[in-house]
Amino acid sequence: MTKPNIAILGATGVVGREITKIVDELKIEFNEIKFLSSARSAGTKLEFQGKTYTVEEAKPESFNGVNIVLASAGASTSKLFAPEIVKRGAVLVDNSSAFRMKSDVPLVIAYVNDEDLRRHKGIIANPNCSTSQLMLVLKPLIDKNPMKRLIVSTYQAVSGAGLAAINELTENTKAKLEGRSFENKCFKKPIAFNVIPQIDVFCENGYTKEEMKVVNETKKILHLPEDLPISCTAARVPVYNGHSEAVDIEFENEITPDEVREILKNSFGVKVIDNPGNFEYPTTYDASGVDPVFAGRIRKNLAFKNGISLWCVADNLRIGAALNTVRICKKLIEMELY
Repeated sequence: MTKPNIAILGATGVVGREITKIVDELKIEFNEIKFLSSARSAGTKLEFQGKTYTVEEAKPESFNGVNIVLASAGASTSKLFAPEIVKRGAVLVDNSSAFRMKSDVPLVIAYVNDEDLRRHKGIIANPNCSTSQLMLVLKPLIDKNPMKRLIVSTYQAVSGAGLAAINELTENTKAKLEGRSFENKCFKKPIAFNVIPQIDVFCENGYTKEEMKVVNETKKILHLPEDLPISCTAARVPVYNGHSEAVDIEFENEITPDEVREILKNSFGVKVIDNPGNFEYPTTYDASGVDPVFAGRIRKNLAFKNGISLWCVADNLRIGAALNTVRICKKLIEMELY
């Protein structure tokens, strides 16, 4: 099969730039590559693999001759261009929430449910960032011991809300330290020196959309029964990059912390840091800028009969968005599915 022509849609955004970097890092082989954005960012110059590229405004005809589109431009943009991309014979790997829960669209974490790629009809969805890191930890565990119940609490960095949110944390912090008033715009509450127990809007059941994404996406990716109990609480914390999660799992059968450590140590994309006596456990400092999902604080859960509690951390811009997008691209090429 010939090497694909690749387009990166949303190339000038935070995640788009990370996708571009990871295409190079993972040595994705391609014939041609182009960078697309909104009219506002068109004309921007990008350096990539020793060449200078001019970012083009995304139009339907931009996808002529393209085989794989890696998109991180928001749900409205993805919905606008998806029919044009598919009509022209390309495969869209979409980072937005637009298609994640569509029954005919595979929701994929590379190395977790790769076989779902085979049923794509031109669109593949990349899961939510907080779901993505969780799957690499959960999948090897439930392959060994089925899961009865899952409770997750997330502590999510501001980078998950985009560049404006990153800037707001900086400016809000400066204002707080200098005793100045500050009007927050990205968040419903001040983010500096604060924890906000809301990400996205609230649903009728009292959970936020972010929390329900974790519930619903986990079931779809891992092919779990609809009635399997999963609950999530998602909070925004004043950290620039890196999502943290406290995870409580009840298994069907008895399992020990040592067994969990051994399984995860031998699992793709996971690195165990778990020696609390020496203050060795994962933090966002460990995860920023690197690929693994870090797991630690692995211990017996005192509330569940066959329960395990653990802490996991990952770079949300990489594993939660850009890295998985490019890994899916790599799988599509390896499996000849474009």
